Amino acid sequence: MKSFRKELWFEVPTRRAFINITPQVEAALAESKIGEGLCLINAMHISASVFINDDESGLHADFEKWLEKLAPEKPHSQYAHNRGEDNADAHLKRTIMGREVVVAVTDGKLDFGPWEQIFYGEFDGLRRKRVLVKIIGE
Repeated sequence: MKSFRKELWFEVPTRRAFINITPQVEAALAESKIGEGLCLINAMHISASVFINDDESGLHADFEKWLEKLAPEKPHSQYAHNRGEDNADAHLKRTIMGREVVVAVTDGKLDFGPWEQIFYGEFDGLRRKRVLVKIIGE
């Protein structure tokens, strides 16, 4: 069995964003030369997420609205975590959206269902963060 590891780096210029990282993950898979196996993609920061869903702008707006209702950014004083920080909401949003995804690799391709794409969710941007791509298989 082979193993391949690659880091993807992002510096989002806004506090929150959803970025389709499917092309970068597909490029990592091609680089790995693994044809059959599993691909793990996970956020390496506690205020960011990786998830699978549809690449549709209305849905992304709905995510933003829904997450802000569940864990509003302001007032910062509503969170015990925010002593000297202002990102408690980002930690909560990450918990809701998830840390990682695993996608089957079949015939050298990500084995997706219809419309599935991989997204990086940033909830406390304005600094450099990374995503790990780990592929194992033959």
